[in-house]
Amino acid sequence: QVHLVESGGGLVQAGGSLRLSCAASGRSFSVVAMGWFRQNPGKEREFVAAITWSGSGSYYADSMKGRFTISRDNGKNTVYLQMNSLKPEDTAVYYCAGLKYTPNWAVNVMAPTFYDYWGQGTQVTVSS
Repeated sequence: QVHLVESGGGLVQAGGSLRLSCAASGRSFSVVAMGWFRQNPGKEREFVAAITWSGSGSYYADSMKGRFTISRDNGKNTVYLQMNSLKPEDTAVYYCAGLKYTPNWAVNVMAPTFYDYWGQGTQVTVSS
């Protein structure tokens, strides 16, 4: 089992920045990639970004490219999401998730249904 804990959410004005953190513990060696997703009430969970623990690749939703940066610290088993130039439409609960290795993991990296482990979420609110 892998336990994920997010932190770093909060209230920020439009144009501001936040950095989210996701600390992983447990059998994290089974996880090949870590993703960030976000969700608002009544809406589907939306892919934001993902990164492999090996550093072989990072992935972004098109609307996040250039504003958000995902990174990892393997020594701390922690993944970060740096969010700049925040907009009110970025307001959501942000979730960290872990994707276990399968032969097709790269095909599934943007799909929340394929992720095996989830954090409790952290609220990000961007005021206009």
